[in-house]
Amino acid sequence: MPAHTLHRRALLRGAAALSAVSYMRILGANDRVRLGLIGAGDRGRHVMGQFVAAGSVDVTAVCDVYAAQIDRARQTAPNARNFSDHRKLLEFRELDAVLIATPDHWHAATTIEALEAGRDVYVEKPLTLTIEEGPRIVKAARVHERICQVGMQQRSGKHYLQAKAEYIDTGRLGKITLVRTWWHGNSYHLRRAPASLQQKPSNLDWARFLGPLKWRDYDPQQYFNWRAYLDFGGGQVTDLFTHWIDVVHMFLGADVPHAASAAGGVYNYKDGRTAPDTINVLLEYPQGFTATFEATLVPGIRGAAIEFCGTEGRLWIDRGRFEFHPAVRDAQPTIVQAPKGDMTLDHVKNFLDCVRSRKLPNGDVLIGHRSAQASHLGNIAYLERRRLNFDTTREELLPL
Repeated sequence: MPAHTLHRRALLRGAAALSAVSYMRILGANDRVRLGLIGAGDRGRHVMGQFVAAGSVDVTAVCDVYAAQIDRARQTAPNARNFSDHRKLLEFRELDAVLIATPDHWHAATTIEALEAGRDVYVEKPLTLTIEEGPRIVKAARVHERICQVGMQQRSGKHYLQAKAEYIDTGRLGKITLVRTWWHGNSYHLRRAPASLQQKPSNLDWARFLGPLKWRDYDPQQYFNWRAYLDFGGGQVTDLFTHWIDVVHMFLGADVPHAASAAGGVYNYKDGRTAPDTINVLLEYPQGFTATFEATLVPGIRGAAIEFCGTEGRLWIDRGRFEFHPAVRDAQPTIVQAPKGDMTLDHVKNFLDCVRSRKLPNGDVLIGHRSAQASHLGNIAYLERRRLNFDTTREELLPL
């Protein structure tokens, strides 16, 4: 290769690095954080509202492939610039951090590009669509020295932290051998596209929505209820179990299972979905316990919680309260209600604090990778209809 070509490429790489650095500001305690939203659907707009409620945040940019979603977001952020391509948003100079709430298949590319552009990132869970994507995102955050918080808000939930301190850290449960988790009747996975989306709106960029996925003609259900399709996400396992297995990891200090198995299927909702409507996952950890997940969409059962089962008692916890049940017969349980308010706000505040302090956030990117990875193992076991063995050191599947 000619020397002038090598020199030109080196200059371009240097210019790109300088461009990313030029976007960075050193924020003081009283500086306002300039936020961009990428993915302005229901969850994106809700979390953006929590950023606004946290104070000291200006939403300066909003991006979505569907202009109607941008219009809805601008009701909360009327001064934001509009973008239909996240790459153009990342070039916008009035930006310190981005909130990413796209469908899962866009998480990896969007997060890595934001980190490379010098932005701090708050990305909704699950961090990844596939098990291979996680290490690349972790590397990008570390190489570019960016704060990357994954939206697993239990990490900042006050009653979760209280339960861990009082019953797990003190050893009051004894030896924990089983953690049961379940999330039944989550009707968000049964959403039907409204009449307004039956024909593709002229201001919805379907090709951009598909992004890296193979082409298929516009499908209102695949756009509106993408969580039901494994091309776009991991169904109930990565949408719901990722939250709960992250609590297990947080409480027990173990975050890499060495085996996984699963069973389930599309047993009732024969509407073209590819994600199972009923699923059971079993993970085994080298620390000597198993963690299970059980979920179905059928309306006969509802509820979501985690139960840590130990030799000295059980700890039951959900987003509203926790209960400690001693192993002693006829002993009365201890019940503690969660404080009022949205844990997401606490999680957002932790992210903003870390944007200023440069400390690792509660839901750091590595934590997010490990919880998504555990969920992916469950989905892979389901799809391959076999027990998986996982190398906990190299973090890769072992051959059959």
